[in-house]
Amino acid sequence: MDSWAIFLEKENFKFSCAHFLIFPDGSKERLHGHNYRVRVEIEGDLSEHGLVIDFLDAKPVIRELCDFLDEHWLVAGEHPELKIERLEDGHSSVVYREFRYLVPSAEILVLPISNTSVENLATWFGRELKARLRERFGATQVSRLRVAISETPGQLGVYEVGPD
Repeated sequence: MDSWAIFLEKENFKFSCAHFLIFPDGSKERLHGHNYRVRVEIEGDLSEHGLVIDFLDAKPVIRELCDFLDEHWLVAGEHPELKIERLEDGHSSVVYREFRYLVPSAEILVLPISNTSVENLATWFGRELKARLRERFGATQVSRLRVAISETPGQLGVYEVGPD
């Protein structure tokens, strides 16, 4: 069986964010940051023009997602013990057990994930990318989408999804 794919790994497919992981034993990392890098593979049938999807169509969507995440504190909105409250003064309170943070609301992104691991970031990114590609380009013939996000060289999380 034949298959085709495009692979995108550009210098500007990156974002810098703060986060902390919460471990299974309940401990957590200190708040810290990474310079994340994004790689995307889109597999699908060739169009009559010989393309899976045009690089020129896919690149801006990936870049848009990187820009959305860039220079924020990423907070896991679905962690059962992490409490986030938007306050009337334009700040947000983030509480995990005895740790309390107060931050300008515009500087955090609360994502629908259970922890801010690279695996979960790759999942969020991949699902968003797939939805945005479909929204902009209709029923593209994407048979598989693979997103890898690295937090440092040699450490990455990968998400892969097949067709609907």
